[in-house]
Amino acid sequence: MSIHVTDVRYLRPYVLRVTFSDGVTKDVDLERELWGEVFEPLKDESLFRQARVGLESHTVEWPNGADLAPEFLYESGRTVETIS
Repeated sequence: MSIHVTDVRYLRPYVLRVTFSDGVTKDVDLERELWGEVFEPLKDESLFRQARVGLESHTVEWPNGADLAPEFLYESGRTVETIS
């Protein structure tokens, strides 16, 4: 089964609350992932706060073109809620 992101909310610098298509919600700390040409700009909190769910990609993406695979987010996150 393929997992998709259905919702994303900014919690604090570098941390997002991400809800997935299986009903699981996880807090994902991305501080250690913000390196390289595409992700380095996300260290600017005003840009990081602009995280959204892509209509076509069904994952977290930002206006600068950065995005993260839903599987990576799922594996990296800490579960905070599960809805059956």
